[in-house]
Amino acid sequence: MRSSLEKFVNFQSSISVAEPSVAPSLETRVIETRRRSLALADPLTAEDQCVQAMDDASPTKWHLAHTTWFFETFVLKPHLAGYRLFDERFPFCFNSYYEAEGDRHPRAHRGLLTRPTHAEVVAYRAHIDESLDKLFATGMAHETEIARLLEIGLNHEEQHQELLLTDILALFALSPLLPAYREQPSKPQSKQKGETGWMSFDSGIVEIGHTGSAFCFDNEQPRHRALVHPFRMADRLVTNGEWQEFMRAGGYTKPEFWLADGWALAKREGWEAPLYYRRRDNQWHEIGLGGLQPVDPDAPVAHVSYYEADAYARFAGKRLPTEFEWEVAAQRAAPDRNDLGSGLLRPMPAKNEHGVRQMFGDCWEWTQSAYLPFPGYKAPEGAIGEYNGKFMVSQMVLKGASCVTPAGHTRPTYRNFFYPWQRWQFMGLRLAEDAA
Repeated sequence: MRSSLEKFVNFQSSISVAEPSVAPSLETRVIETRRRSLALADPLTAEDQCVQAMDDASPTKWHLAHTTWFFETFVLKPHLAGYRLFDERFPFCFNSYYEAEGDRHPRAHRGLLTRPTHAEVVAYRAHIDESLDKLFATGMAHETEIARLLEIGLNHEEQHQELLLTDILALFALSPLLPAYREQPSKPQSKQKGETGWMSFDSGIVEIGHTGSAFCFDNEQPRHRALVHPFRMADRLVTNGEWQEFMRAGGYTKPEFWLADGWALAKREGWEAPLYYRRRDNQWHEIGLGGLQPVDPDAPVAHVSYYEADAYARFAGKRLPTEFEWEVAAQRAAPDRNDLGSGLLRPMPAKNEHGVRQMFGDCWEWTQSAYLPFPGYKAPEGAIGEYNGKFMVSQMVLKGASCVTPAGHTRPTYRNFFYPWQRWQFMGLRLAEDAA
């Protein structure tokens, strides 16, 4: 039997060999996305897939079922003639936050759903996939509204593929055995420059947001004008080595670097290092998807909250960029992309490339911008309108991608968002400053 690592690598290869000049069809992309979810879950036992690490995380089994419920609810039930629910109990179990779709199982108790079983969830996915095949066979999938819903569904599933991995990491980090999700691939030779490069950007009125020429989420629109003042931005992410200088300098013990809410939280929770740092034999290690490994000082620091990122920036005499500055800087992005397609599953040292490096991989990047609607934004009608709009308060925007973001999922206008205290995702930072 092939190992889980072999199957994962072979699957990654199978989805990247298509002729780059020929865009895959919507049907092909839906099928590949659905298969990838099962491939990502394959290294896990049924027990692994049932447990919930914390309220913010969800069990793997729930991710597999919820993404399936999404296609069933928004695509198949309203648009495939004669479709009947796989199980009338499942909408209550696997609805996430769509009030228009009725009551749901409490989020914090998803780990208590030992039933339906893992086998039943796999059967549920197979039933939906067969029904999607029937939908494509009718030719209706090319109709504008159905195609839009299928695009949302596959992009939604890609978001949950990233969550599947970060949530299983959160679970494994709680285990005394500190298991690895899979074997750690060999580390490529680092080509990182020792010093941070700084790139300058002029002031001006800039166009921000998606044009609508291809798929985007509703929160990326409407495209609008914004004023950007002169600024400078670091050409790479802040590293573990630099973060440890902050730690040695007492960064977690000096309130002058911290926002008041962040300082209160750090003291209450006893923060003294990034979330998955562990001290072993007088050396810092880090829990990752490859298990416990010594911290790589040249790799980007990850799993830090907005509060920590902002405190580090103040310590360094800099600041975090705004999301508008980040989007402007993305026009000079280097071609390096360490996302899920690389198969490394961990942040890596910056490569020696021209441009702003590490913008679409390694770690999501905190910005100092609150997650708010763009001027003129209106949420779509119906339950789909609950996807983004109702969360536009009390959260911060992150840009870019991480080492577990599916390849091709993100873009310069993409707006990720989390609460400022959250840090179980691959969250990092790059520095910016005002220019004279």
